[in-house]
Amino acid sequence: MIAQDIIIRPIITEKSMIGATQKKYTFEVAKNAGKIEIAQAVEKLFKVKVAKVNTLHVRGQYRRQGRSEGYTRSWKKAVVTLTADSKNIEFFEGMM
Repeated sequence: MIAQDIIIRPIITEKSMIGATQKKYTFEVAKNAGKIEIAQAVEKLFKVKVAKVNTLHVRGQYRRQGRSEGYTRSWKKAVVTLTADSKNIEFFEGMM
């Protein structure tokens, strides 16, 4: 897999923006990507040093609209912590 296939999109929420001030960035990643692959992809795409990667699977929620019902899609989330001497990711700088 190439780096663009591993990192799908950044997660922009209040909680993730608070984490960005502490050099913790949240991304949606490919379901089959491992922690090492995620770290390498972030280092390649944003040219930063990764200290730690935490991952979790987000289950789909049950939703109902009128008579139709079902589950939203499940996905994988990664919280990437950068090293102290690493620069910040510029994409998140404009949002804080």
